[in-house]
Amino acid sequence: MNPTRWRHVAATASLFLALPFSATGATMNKPDVKLNPNPRMRYEITIEVNDAPGPFDSVDANINYRVANDACVPLTPVVGATVAPTRREPVKLTHAGGNTYKGEFFADLLQDEDYYGKGVCHWSVVSADVEAHKGKMDFASSVFNEDIFNHKEVTRFYANRAYAEDQTALVNSGNPDRSQFKDPSKTFSITLRAAEKTL
Repeated sequence: MNPTRWRHVAATASLFLALPFSATGATMNKPDVKLNPNPRMRYEITIEVNDAPGPFDSVDANINYRVANDACVPLTPVVGATVAPTRREPVKLTHAGGNTYKGEFFADLLQDEDYYGKGVCHWSVVSADVEAHKGKMDFASSVFNEDIFNHKEVTRFYANRAYAEDQTALVNSGNPDRSQFKDPSKTFSITLRAAEKTL
């Protein structure tokens, strides 16, 4: 699915979840999501931090999953919106030398199942999200579904000044274009890429 569509879906879901109980009229039963007993789609995610002014306190990664076929999910009462189930799973990262981190995940980690009596819901990866933590500042980057499965790397750039302002509580998503900074030479980058691995 196109990454722009995934972002729109995520934004719509977030807006709905922010609505009070009275606006939705009722709540949906939360499905009992099970892990796939025999996952086969194993991927390795590689994170490279280049030219950072110093070390980070920690680097974390998570994989976001969402039911891809909305037809298996009933409409919510009153609002009439379809809010597909989502799940966020952490990735265990290992330091692979220098400024490189690696971790593994399964794209088919979750069990496809008929949760609502409307047909089998099929899970899909939405994105792999990474945050490099420095003080109260989180330097965030994501690689989305289409780029994951096409083995396309994604690089985002951040100002060195932001690294120095680490007592500011902020999720800093950077910029994909280094030339957009006032002084491009005073920036660092985080590059993400995923590659399928044979079992």
